[in-house]
Amino acid sequence: MSALLDLAKYGQSYWLDDLSRSMIESGELERRVTREGLTGVTDNPAIFNAALSGSADYDEQVRRCAGMHPTQIYEMLIVADVRRACEILRPVYDRTEGRDGFVSLEVSPQLARDTQGSIVEARRLWKAVDRPNLLIKIPGTPEGVPAIETLLIEGININVTLLFAIEHYEAVAHAYLRAVERRHARKERIERLTSVASFFLSRIDTLVDEKLLDRVKAGDELAKELVGKCAVANAKLAYQNFKETVASTRWKALERAGARPQRLLWASTSTKNPAYDDLMYVEPLIGAQTVNTMPAKTIAAFADHGKAAATLEQGIKEAWQAIADLRKTGINLERVTGQLLEEGIEKFVKASNETLQTITNKAPIASVR
Repeated sequence: MSALLDLAKYGQSYWLDDLSRSMIESGELERRVTREGLTGVTDNPAIFNAALSGSADYDEQVRRCAGMHPTQIYEMLIVADVRRACEILRPVYDRTEGRDGFVSLEVSPQLARDTQGSIVEARRLWKAVDRPNLLIKIPGTPEGVPAIETLLIEGININVTLLFAIEHYEAVAHAYLRAVERRHARKERIERLTSVASFFLSRIDTLVDEKLLDRVKAGDELAKELVGKCAVANAKLAYQNFKETVASTRWKALERAGARPQRLLWASTSTKNPAYDDLMYVEPLIGAQTVNTMPAKTIAAFADHGKAAATLEQGIKEAWQAIADLRKTGINLERVTGQLLEEGIEKFVKASNETLQTITNKAPIASVR
């Protein structure tokens, strides 16, 4: 576990991109927290669907809820898991004075384009879990940004998810800055207000590589040099944007008042292409004020053969060049990231629908109300 523990030396927290009832009840989550340095957990509709459909862990509770609408049952199940996970991570939250120890719970993906609907559901989930170390996940869509700002002003911790484009990250960072300023102006506490901006990685390379390989087949040598390089380059440049924000006069004034920055969180960090190094979205992106959320397989790989070092600010010139060269190949990164956002929403909507169908199958009477 030494490599995992060493991440903290460079200012990076590592979180687990997975949660299930069996993980909680078996003691696995507590072991990871107390012995392996885990400081957070993220959940999403696809993760919960896998936990629900892949085991009988929830069957008894689902049967007891027969007669309720599947959406209500889903919320009861997920809130119970997240609340218990928050309790397991609460010592980390207390020890770090609210910097770490968080569990993320996502609003319905059907609300990705619904500002007011996201606000209403986030408030309900925040109240239902009722734990200070909860993060409510909301996609960083144009409709999500005003919801994010409103909720942060109210003191609700937010994990902004499905960020692919640097310009979308900038909008989210500015929303956080405005929200903290607003709370500070109203003399409300800002010391424990927390937000992370989840920047997705492997999906970018999956789609960009597909387009690059088409050009390689046509004899484009520049395209060949860019395969597998764009996601990490994009993340490194997003971090440069983060540094500019926290160095600004506006932020420094809030920092003196006790505010904490909105950390960048690296998401989608498992390698999708088997030809790539299994830690290609971990080792190059280690740096201060960041989080890497990894599935169990990637955590195990890093514990086994990973090397912790301050790498996030290495190769910045090369990152700029990679993005510039991508444009030269004719690939529009803005269009790519826009497509990935829509696909990400669709994936989570599909998982959400499958979850509701699984619940209905386990308690058929649930569909009558």
